[in-house]
Amino acid sequence: MGQIALEGMEFFAFHGYYDEEQKIGNKYGIDLIIDTDLRRAAESDDLHETVNYEVLYKLVLTEMKSPARLLEHLGHRIIDRVYEKFPFVSSVKVNVYKFNPPLGGICQWAKVTLEEVR
Repeated sequence: MGQIALEGMEFFAFHGYYDEEQKIGNKYGIDLIIDTDLRRAAESDDLHETVNYEVLYKLVLTEMKSPARLLEHLGHRIIDRVYEKFPFVSSVKVNVYKFNPPLGGICQWAKVTLEEVR
């Protein structure tokens, strides 16, 4: 087994529980951690034998463009997309960050972590 991670991805998107959040937008961060068997790719040096980072990024970008009310919902959609594209992956973990959440005080970010093993 091995792990592939894309950490610190940042996006400006229109997610949020309140209608105002979905109108003005905010900065979001995503960490994506994938567990999968990397032996074939390590032996063959063939990109088709592993999870392509560029494809992963585009999956996340697509989901970031589609508004969600809850970070939990957004994270779940990202996990589903990864499994649809790469069914051989054994687990997916995603951290979703909302920078400067509207809490009425100072908070660098709110974060939700979801993990699914298949």
